Amino acid sequence: MTVRAILDTKGHQVESVQPGAKLSSAVKILGERRIGAVLVLNVAGQIEGILSERDIVRVLSERGAAVLEEPVSNVMTKRVVSCRSSDTVSGIMEMMTLGKFRHLPVVEDGKLVGLISIGDVVKWRVQEYELEQEALRDYIKTA
Repeated sequence: MTVRAILDTKGHQVESVQPGAKLSSAVKILGERRIGAVLVLNVAGQIEGILSERDIVRVLSERGAAVLEEPVSNVMTKRVVSCRSSDTVSGIMEMMTLGKFRHLPVVEDGKLVGLISIGDVVKWRVQEYELEQEALRDYIKTA
C-alpha cells in the first residue's frame, strides 16, 4: 500500500503557519485543530520547517512562557524529512521509527500535497488487518 491511498482517504489538507508567526498563534492552531504539528511554509508555499508539540514543550522547558511571543522560526525543526505519494506505508513507517518523528510531509515535484502522521499510518494498518481477517473468515466459511 502507498502513501497515496492514505491521502486519498484522509484528504490533502495541511495546516501551516509562516515562519514569522508568533509561537502562540501556532499553539492555538494545534489546540483548535487537535493536531500534533503544523508545517512552516514561506510565502511561496515552500517548506521552511515543521513545528511539533515536542518542539514547543522543549522550548517552553528551556526558556519559559515568554517564548510564546517569539516567531515560529526560532522554535521549529528546520531539517524536514519528506516522502512521496508513491512511497510504501511500510517504508514510511520505518523512516518515521528510525528518525523518531511523527509527521511526514508528502511532496511531489517540489509541491506539498499532504501530511501523514503516525496516527494515520496506524489507522490505515489496523484497517488493512481487519479487512484481511474478514477475508480469511469468509474464505474459511466457504471452504
